[in-house]
Amino acid sequence: MADTPAPVDPKLLEILVCPVTKGPLRYDRERGELVSDGAGLAYPVRDGIPIMLPDQARKLD
Repeated sequence: MADTPAPVDPKLLEILVCPVTKGPLRYDRERGELVSDGAGLAYPVRDGIPIMLPDQARKLD
């Protein structure tokens, strides 16, 4: 069975913004990431905790 990413609290998603652009984030449930389309970055979510550090983010293609 594949590992399923821990869900992110919807109320947390309402208040989180990208630390680079201060813009909105969307949750990619399949990858377990918070995506900032404006910055072109995807922030990992580990054990339900968003890691909002730009140097920990994955650059989007």
